[in-house]
Amino acid sequence: MKRQLKSNARTLSRLRSKVTTDQRTSARMKLVRRHGTAPELVARSLITALGIRYRLGNKGLPGSPDIANRAGGWAVFVHGCFWHGHASCRAARLPKANAAFWAAKIADNVTRDKRKLRELRTLGYRVAVLWECELKKSSSRHRVTRKLAALILRT
Repeated sequence: MKRQLKSNARTLSRLRSKVTTDQRTSARMKLVRRHGTAPELVARSLITALGIRYRLGNKGLPGSPDIANRAGGWAVFVHGCFWHGHASCRAARLPKANAAFWAAKIADNVTRDKRKLRELRTLGYRVAVLWECELKKSSSRHRVTRKLAALILRT
């Protein structure tokens, strides 16, 4: 009987620590912003430097592009390398804890992203995807500016 009580106490202790960890993780994940992130602000400043006007929060378009100009027919997504599974980036490594969950979640995000890009292109939009790692490196910003100029200024 005493062994069973000790076993149950250990099990409850493990469950409590797991719940605490999950609550901490949940709180940390709530701090991840959707809009106004540093990479998005860099992308917006590059587009503004080109003298181009745009809109934010385009919920009426497939995938809700971060930056878009409906009259110009273009849209820009600023993807975080981890959340959108950037294939060639170290920041996109999956966590070791709960790896199966994260692999499925990121795979679903990648599938959804491809579908939304296809839907936008079907509507006639020119679409660019900018990655967080591209926008963080000052050495690649010139390349990103050329990419944006080619997308936006193309008639």
